[in-house]
Amino acid sequence: MTSDEPTGGTGPGHRSVELTRIALGRYEIRNARGGTITIGDGSTDDFTPVELLLAALAGCSSVDVDHITSRRAEPESFHVVAEGEKVSTPEDGNHMSDLAVTFRLGFPEGEGGDRARAAFPRSVAQSRDRLCTVSRTVQIGVPVEMTAEDA
Repeated sequence: MTSDEPTGGTGPGHRSVELTRIALGRYEIRNARGGTITIGDGSTDDFTPVELLLAALAGCSSVDVDHITSRRAEPESFHVVAEGEKVSTPEDGNHMSDLAVTFRLGFPEGEGGDRARAAFPRSVAQSRDRLCTVSRTVQIGVPVEMTAEDA
């Protein structure tokens, strides 16, 4: 079921962002709630679209893992690395390969920390296999429709 009403959070519903050109190779993206980020072509310190893809993979799964493990104990450390290789092939053009998201979490000593440590690997697997919309979309390979319209 889809809706044209913008939503936020983790529930189902329509999502959209709008991009506006700031300058050559530099753009502002705005979400339905008014949040903005700038992205670029790599010539400035702005994130590139590929870096945003990696950030989305890390961020989406981090939300899942954090919510699951933090019910048991507040993490003492929470560090996630998302990485991959940008490649180009005649068959597929430019794309990312060897995508990997690595979680490094530390929990306190004691019963709560023990429960969080026990839930940690399962939470990563749940995010990968079912919960994270971003990684699930990449894994199942949803087609992207692009259209050109005059302004």
